[in-house]
Amino acid sequence: MYSGITVGTVTIIGNKHINRQVPCEDASFAIQKNGVSVVCIADGAGGKKYTHARFGSDCAVKTISEILVEHFDALYSENREAAVRSYLMAKIRIAFADIIAEKELDSLDQLSCTLLFVAVKDRRMIIGHLGDGLIVRISPSGLSPFSMPQNEKDGTTFFITAGHSADYLRFIKTTVDDCHAIALMTDGVQDNVYDEDAGLVKPVVAKMAETFSEGREKGEAEIKEILEKYIVGSSNVSDDSSFGVLLFQGTNAPDSSSLESSAEKFGSSDENFMTVAKSIKEDLIKASEIISSAATKGEEQPEPETETEKKENTEEQEKTEAQPETETVQENTKKLNVPALVLGIVCAIELAVIIVQLIF
Repeated sequence: MYSGITVGTVTIIGNKHINRQVPCEDASFAIQKNGVSVVCIADGAGGKKYTHARFGSDCAVKTISEILVEHFDALYSENREAAVRSYLMAKIRIAFADIIAEKELDSLDQLSCTLLFVAVKDRRMIIGHLGDGLIVRISPSGLSPFSMPQNEKDGTTFFITAGHSADYLRFIKTTVDDCHAIALMTDGVQDNVYDEDAGLVKPVVAKMAETFSEGREKGEAEIKEILEKYIVGSSNVSDDSSFGVLLFQGTNAPDSSSLESSAEKFGSSDENFMTVAKSIKEDLIKASEIISSAATKGEEQPEPETETEKKENTEEQEKTEAQPETETVQENTKKLNVPALVLGIVCAIELAVIIVQLIF
């Protein structure tokens, strides 16, 4: 078990933005509160459309960090992870609404950014990731990508402002066992230290994380120097760069001399998930029709009545006919198997939604 956690983040502007006299669009935040350690980074979207992305990234990292230190236990124990993802995105939208009102913006898209975060309490760990950027797990045995970049083939990525952002937010609950450090980085750093084709994290990431072994202040100072000299300073068109670390004091660092510095590319295939998903479209439509039909049948037919039951039912019918029409309708309504009907319809609707998603 670790003896303590050191957290820290560094964000510096890239030469691309310096040359264009554009403000830094990255943001990072690290906090320790209520027994929870959090590191969060975000990369504001570039382009004319995203005029206030720097405000979005700054707001996002602070909003999410505050949620994690205040509600870690509730988020970790909730089994409906889809609900947690939706909650986190909803909280960001609430915070973004204030910025939109304050700055009189035209749309939510102007605040677009990616999001990466890690929170630890005792042995429990929560990891979240939406968009590009990289989260790395550093253990005594080596380095491995914990959460890889979310990029389309054309290089585009996903932002927290998208209407379907909760679907793309990775939300991972795990523990810190056999973990020496966690490193988070935006794509400005990722592009220099990660071979996405081979899934290989370069050994320098372990060395960067190790700078925090003597405390946050020294770690952040050394990371700033490294980023300025080797990442941002290596190109006139370098991007904004953010690097964050949670280092578990008292645990063993990997032997840097034994870490792999190269690897073969992953195997390639023409198959993609959309093709696989669309292959079940016809079966899904048929299943939807069956479920919908079953839901509308109502209750099963009753067994044949005995002579005694017929006599009792006849007397009951005479009483019913004497009642006002509205009461008769209410009584008949109660006999319907409403819960089963509703459940069947809901299932049919869910299948219909899946069909639409597969088609489009």
